Amino acid sequence: MAKATDRHTRAAADSEGFAPVVHTKADTEKLLARPDVRAAYDALDDEYAALRVILSARREAGLTQAQIAERMGTTASAVSRLEASLVSEKHSPSFATLRKYAAACGKRLIISFA
Repeated sequence: MAKATDRHTRAAADSEGFAPVVHTKADTEKLLARPDVRAAYDALDDEYAALRVILSARREAGLTQAQIAERMGTTASAVSRLEASLVSEKHSPSFATLRKYAAACGKRLIISFA
């Protein structure tokens, strides 16, 4: 299986002009030992927690982005952007959009402060 993945990675690198770098757990630990990297990583905790909740809701519902989009009355690319926006500073989704996403997953949006 690894050889097929390596072939695929090389083919993608050749055709798309990039070469993915393997990143191990040891690499992560080494990076997180740096105070500046740890601070930046920790600062993203809330965003990644929100993303985990949203992706978990979609997974529990057994739905694809396209199916969520259909239920929300939007496109799969809009759902993809919504999910990506939770870990980016480019866009913050509105409560109305998050409410629609939750409803599409058969859930209810609840906001709380801890």
